[in-house]
Amino acid sequence: MQNQPRDGDNFSSNNLSNTSGTKHRNHAPWTKAAASLSLVLLGSGMTLAGGYLAGHPQKLSQSASNLAVSPVNAAPPITAGTDPNFVTEVVQRVGPAVVRINSSRTVKTQLPEEFNDPFFRRFFGSQLPQGNQVQRGTGSGFIIGKDGRILTNAHVVDGADTVTVILKDGRSFQGKVLGKDELTDVAVVKIQADNLPTVTIGNSDQLQPGQWAIAIGNPLGLDNTVTTGIISATGRSSSQIGASDKRVEFIQTDAAINPGNSGGPLLNSRGEVIGMNTAIIQGAQGLGFSIPINTAQRISNQLTATGKAQHPYLGIQMVGLTPELKQNINSDPNSGLSVAEDKGVLVVKVVPNSPAAKAGIRAGDVIQKLNGQTVTDASSIQKAVDNSEIGGDVRLELRRNGQNVSVAVQPGAFPTNLVQ
Repeated sequence: MQNQPRDGDNFSSNNLSNTSGTKHRNHAPWTKAAASLSLVLLGSGMTLAGGYLAGHPQKLSQSASNLAVSPVNAAPPITAGTDPNFVTEVVQRVGPAVVRINSSRTVKTQLPEEFNDPFFRRFFGSQLPQGNQVQRGTGSGFIIGKDGRILTNAHVVDGADTVTVILKDGRSFQGKVLGKDELTDVAVVKIQADNLPTVTIGNSDQLQPGQWAIAIGNPLGLDNTVTTGIISATGRSSSQIGASDKRVEFIQTDAAINPGNSGGPLLNSRGEVIGMNTAIIQGAQGLGFSIPINTAQRISNQLTATGKAQHPYLGIQMVGLTPELKQNINSDPNSGLSVAEDKGVLVVKVVPNSPAAKAGIRAGDVIQKLNGQTVTDASSIQKAVDNSEIGGDVRLELRRNGQNVSVAVQPGAFPTNLVQ
């Protein structure tokens, strides 16, 4: 399938991405190519001999989980403005609930048929790979339930035969993966233990750039490392940071995070988890990304209940309109579109046989309202779709050829054949 969106709904004016996650070719002057970003997974592991994943161009993974967990720590909140040692207090409180996750998997060595010939084996002998190889990786996680529920990234435990969870106090437990979701890179791991230290969950919807950010994790095998910074930005779309295969709006932070931090918590000044540390841009400084904890909670609830997550899906590529973009589209003979509106969200493409296609939405339609609320950017539509229910109704008010059109779309489950 060519040029179909991985999430079906989240595309910005400067970053239309295809299914492989590579940037879209500039076939039209109004389409700005994405910056070539090389993102590093922060401890996805699964490299030979326990090494770390170096980096994948425009590929990112990490996410948080979603258990409707109420704050469990009874201690009063820490106030950064009045306590010069607030970071120390946060670390003392939260540190015991941050864990190291080691994973391993066995991979069969496949040799060409020719190497089974005794003639070849006479010359190569023991130099030929024999049997199976064990791949190992490491990452971080944090305990959200006293019964042993832990949130981490899906890529930390992806394909693992064994998962080992090591607590700060040195105790080690075998972990069971309750579920993982590649689209958000969220996983829930369970260990058999009681009365464990737990984190307090914050509210990532209330974050503002400039607020304190504290990261705890196990970068490069250095357990319980603490770094600080600020929230640099919120709402970074997956396509903006070169992770178009994810359905996440990331938190950007300049708190130092490195390979091995993957799955560890990002905390506010009160010691509440606001995100799950995910990735960095290779070669840059101070450009780290975390999954908002509200996204993590929503997904992990589903993983804990059913072992999998479902993602509502419309099946459209879209872009927020501006007068300048309208002029560029209309002046481009190759755009194939004609736009009369100055604002709203333009439907660039409709995926065949998708819920949007079945509801009659067409390329060139301009979405002006969703469920009665005015929309001006693609991310607000994506967020509303993410929070909708599969099989429910999403009502769109469109402008089509100068006329108002109302359409009811029933979101479907995101098709697995779009995930690579």
